[in-house]
Amino acid sequence: MKKITIAIDGFSSSGKSTMAKDLAKEIGYIYIDSGAMYRAVTLYSIEHGIFDGEQMNAEELKKQMNNIHISFQVNAQTQRPDTYLNGVNVEGRIRSMEVSAKVSPIATLDFVREAMVAQQQEMGKAKGIVMDGRDIGTTVFPDAELKIFVTASPETRAQRRFDELTAKGQQVSYEEILANVKERDHIDQSRDVSPLRKADDAIELDNSHMSIAEQKEWLMQAFRRATNTSL
Repeated sequence: MKKITIAIDGFSSSGKSTMAKDLAKEIGYIYIDSGAMYRAVTLYSIEHGIFDGEQMNAEELKKQMNNIHISFQVNAQTQRPDTYLNGVNVEGRIRSMEVSAKVSPIATLDFVREAMVAQQQEMGKAKGIVMDGRDIGTTVFPDAELKIFVTASPETRAQRRFDELTAKGQQVSYEEILANVKERDHIDQSRDVSPLRKADDAIELDNSHMSIAEQKEWLMQAFRRATNTSL
């Protein structure tokens, strides 16, 4: 069967990463979390003094971009890829609220996006990949054979994020998370470089009231249609 490229875009905490990972595993494709790449750049920036409180030194980050190397390795226990920053597993650290609060400003920088898009396009040359993010179907892979745009209400997404973080033992506030979700939506949709938007040929999935099983079946049907298979 000829392999295709699957681009899944959508709002923060819409569950797109989880569904992309599950879909890739189900169909035997490689999963690439583009959002994790921007989170890794953000973590690097926090740890290397590029942030002074809320203020970011974009010029300093630009000078250090060649020092930032991001890769993915499959976790033997979860059978899912973990994110590595300069050879160190940072999968857990990039999911913190501190990184979440600072990732959108990093992702608006044109030189950061250019560097990440170039890496992503290189990863996808061989096809057979599922990649999720904000601009995969519009900028990274505009010719992807299957494009999906995922959305849900801000309140639903904030509750999911709250449940995820509290399950990991983190002390977080739902109100803080909801405010962060809304702020990220605004930044992602209004930035000058590769703003978040639904590609003209993307299929929209509003999963506000869908179970994981219902999402999985919806995705498999979309995949079957895109590949003309009965998998």
